[in-house]
Amino acid sequence: MEHSLKTTGSPSLEELYKSPAFPTKEQLHKGPIAIIECIEEIPCNPCEASCPKGAITIGESITNLPEMDYEKCTACGMCITACPGLAIYIKDYTYGDTKALLSFPYEYYPLPKAGDIVQAVDRQGNYVCDAEVIKVRNPKSYDHTAVITIEYPKEYFEEAVNMKRIK
Repeated sequence: MEHSLKTTGSPSLEELYKSPAFPTKEQLHKGPIAIIECIEEIPCNPCEASCPKGAITIGESITNLPEMDYEKCTACGMCITACPGLAIYIKDYTYGDTKALLSFPYEYYPLPKAGDIVQAVDRQGNYVCDAEVIKVRNPKSYDHTAVITIEYPKEYFEEAVNMKRIK
């Protein structure tokens, strides 16, 4: 079966690399970077409004795909909880010699705690590797969308995008 947003519910890397908001491999490896996995032209623009640096642009038509200016993006994370589609996360390939960092939206209970070992998963929810929770942020201003930060082995940098729900 062909893997794509239309057939599996999650975009393929090929679809994402064609998106104007998805970084190149070179940009991915420079340091902390916000990644938007939005490839559907739907009426939505909270990411643009949330960015204090103006790095995300939707433009005149609210159905435009977001575009990212990676020279302006500071990976502050304000866009993560603004996205109603939970389609934004931050990755940092330069976090350590053998570990990468991933911060993503999480709307399940119970929330993990710093120090917990969790299962990092790919876009289809398949196990990728074990990861350690570094930080859990859930202030009232995030409106019930926590941001979880995990560290995980660098060799899984491209595959890991979230964590398996804790039961």
